[in-house]
Amino acid sequence: MKADHLIEMANQIGMFFDSLPDREEALTGIAEHIRKFWEPRMRRRLLAALDGEGEQAGFTEIVLASLTKHREALAPAAA
Repeated sequence: MKADHLIEMANQIGMFFDSLPDREEALTGIAEHIRKFWEPRMRRRLLAALDGEGEQAGFTEIVLASLTKHREALAPAAA
């Protein structure tokens, strides 16, 4: 799956949670949604994009904050 599509999907999730009045709840909600509903290879690719040169530009601020804060919980277990 292409990183730009995953980033777009993550940003859509972020738009939903951005409406919550509690910022911490929003950041946690984004990460929990991605952890629960995205398969490990999607999460791996999303985190690789987070580390990639120039790809971070596609993330909204709230999604970038959520992925950074909850990175450990989002990283799939090693096989």
